[in-house]
Amino acid sequence: MRVSNLDHLGIVAGIIDEIGIEEEINTIIGRSSREKVSAGVIVKAMLLNGLGFVSAPLYMFSKFFEGKATEHLLGEGITAEQINDDRIGKVLDDLHEAGLSETFLGISLKAVAKYEIKVETGHIDSTSFHVDGEYGREEEGSIEITHGYSRDHRPDLKQFMMNLICVGDGDIPVMMEVVSGNQADKARFAGLLQEFKEQWTFEGICVGDAALYSEENLVAMTGLKWLTRVPLSVKTASELVSSTTDLKESKFKGYSTVESVSEYGGVRQRWILVDSQARRKSDIKKLDKKLEQVQQNCHQDLQTLSGQDFSCAADAIAAAEKLSTQMKWHQLDHIQTVEKPHYAKRGKPQPGAITTSISYRITATVRPIDSEILAQRQRCGRFILATNILDSLQFTADDALREYKSQQGTERGFRFLKDPLFFTSSVFLKSAKRIEALGMIMALCLLVYNLAQRQLRLALALSQDTIPNQLGKPTNSPTLRWVFQCFMAVHLGSFQGLSQVVNLSPTRLHILNFLAPACQRYYLLPAPVF
Repeated sequence: MRVSNLDHLGIVAGIIDEIGIEEEINTIIGRSSREKVSAGVIVKAMLLNGLGFVSAPLYMFSKFFEGKATEHLLGEGITAEQINDDRIGKVLDDLHEAGLSETFLGISLKAVAKYEIKVETGHIDSTSFHVDGEYGREEEGSIEITHGYSRDHRPDLKQFMMNLICVGDGDIPVMMEVVSGNQADKARFAGLLQEFKEQWTFEGICVGDAALYSEENLVAMTGLKWLTRVPLSVKTASELVSSTTDLKESKFKGYSTVESVSEYGGVRQRWILVDSQARRKSDIKKLDKKLEQVQQNCHQDLQTLSGQDFSCAADAIAAAEKLSTQMKWHQLDHIQTVEKPHYAKRGKPQPGAITTSISYRITATVRPIDSEILAQRQRCGRFILATNILDSLQFTADDALREYKSQQGTERGFRFLKDPLFFTSSVFLKSAKRIEALGMIMALCLLVYNLAQRQLRLALALSQDTIPNQLGKPTNSPTLRWVFQCFMAVHLGSFQGLSQVVNLSPTRLHILNFLAPACQRYYLLPAPVF
C-alpha cells in the first residue's frame, strides 16, 4: 500500500478549483500539446506550495511535492519531478508577459461574482518584501529591485513593493500590483483607487492610511468617496490632537470622538478627532520611556558643554542659550558662568602664582517644559480621520471609525504573506520579472486563503453551528490556519487501484461538512444528496 501526505492541501485545492484559477490561467496563457503540465496546473502547484505552511521556501516546488499526494491534487499522471524549476520559470515569464495585475483582476472579478462578495469598501495599503541577491541590472519592462523605505527594517537589503486593495467583506484582495522597491505611496495610491473605481464600477468608500492623505491626492481623488487618517505632520492636525477639545463617547467601547470641518488642500472635508483609551495607555508608556531618554540626552549635552572653555562670559551664555533652544521638551535653567583661571605652569598653582588668563564655563540645570510635555500627553491615544462624505447622518463618526478599523484586514493580509510559515519574506529568483510574477502568486495565495476562511465562517453562521478551537472550545469564527493544523497527518492510501483517505477523525469530518463540495471530493467524501 502506498501512502502519501494529503493534510489540509485538499481544502486549498478545492477552493482553487471552485474559483476556477487553473482554467483562467490556461485561458490567459494558452496550452501547448508539447507541455506535459499546463500553466494552470503549475500555478495551482505554486498556490499549494505557498499555502503548505512548511519550513521550506515558496520556490522549492519540486521538493515540496515529494511525499505529497501530487497526482490526487494536481491531476492524473502528474508527478513531483514535472513541477521543476525550468517549467515554473517559464510559467512565471508567461504570466509577466500576459500582465500580472490584469490576470489577478480577472480571477478576483470571477471570485467576487461567484461568492457574492459585497464590494462596498476598498481598503488600500502597501508593503515591502526584501530580496537576497544583487539584481544590479535593470530588465526592460520590469520593476526595479532596489533600496527603499523598508517596512521590515532591513534597509541593507534590496526590495520590491506590493500595493493591494481589499474589500471589507472578508478582507478579499481584489486588485494588486507589484512595483519597484523605491515607490512612494503618496504618488501612486490615488491613481490606483481611480483604476479600482473604473474596473469595479465602484461607488463605495475608499479607505487608506496616512500615506493616502496629501494635497495632490485629495485633488486626484475627485469623484471618489474616501476615508483616511490625517498625518500629524499637517500643522493643523498636530494642533488639534494637542488641544483640550471635549469629545463625546462613541458606541465603540473605549473610544470617543468630535468632528470639525477642514478645507485642507482646497477640498472641503470632515475631520474626526478620535481618542482611544487602549491606545492612550500604550502611547503614554512609550512617551514616558522616550521622555526619560530625552532627558538623559539633555543632561549629557549639558555635561559636554560644561566641559568647554569660552574666552568670555557672553560666548558661554550664548552657547548655553543655543543648546537650550535645541532641546526637545526641556530647556536649561539657572544658566551661570564660572571663571576658570589659567597659570603659566600646569598642575596645582603655588601660593601667589600669577593668573595668565581667564576662561569661562557654564553651569546650569535641565528643566522639563511642563506645557510641552502636557501637550504630548494630550496627544496620546489620539488620531484624526478625514472624509469627503460631508453628511454626518449618512456617514457618522462611528461609521468612519468602524471602516477605518477594518483597514487592519489589509494589514493582516500583509502579515500573512510575511509570516515565516509562508516563507516569502526573503525572496530569491533569477530575474526581476520572475520576482514580480511571484508577487502575484503570493497575492493569489491570500485570495484563496481569505475566501476559504470567509466561506467557512459563513457556513457556520448559516448553520448556527461551531467547530472546536485550539483550546477545544466551540467557535463560529475559526482561523483557516487553525483548520489547516487540524488536518495534519491526514494521508491518502492507494492499493491495487483503490484509494482511501486515512485518519479522518470525527472532528475533521465535522469541519468538512462546512467546506465546499470541491474540498470534500479531495477527501473522497460522497457528494451531498439534495
